[in-house]
Amino acid sequence: MASPTVAANAYANLAKMMERGGAEKAGNAVAGPSFSALLKDSVGSVLEAGRKSDAQTVAMASGKANVMDVVTAIAETDVAVSTLVSVRDRVIQAYEDIMKMPI
Repeated sequence: MASPTVAANAYANLAKMMERGGAEKAGNAVAGPSFSALLKDSVGSVLEAGRKSDAQTVAMASGKANVMDVVTAIAETDVAVSTLVSVRDRVIQAYEDIMKMPI
């Protein structure tokens, strides 16, 4: 189960991604990041969270990590994967809705 801290961190990471690509520069409106760039960043962050939880698990098995750090890393990975699955489901649903539209 995700804690409020993990959810707040996930929201902050998303806000940072949006600021990097969606900010206006020198008064000119920027179109923002492409969908593929956002998707690539999201998948990369999920992979990074997975690597972090794996590293924490290995460190705990060797006696070098705290159990709380491992639990936190695993919870962050769970939230990241759940978010990615939700986005995937919404994209599939949108595609199916578009395919049902009359021409």
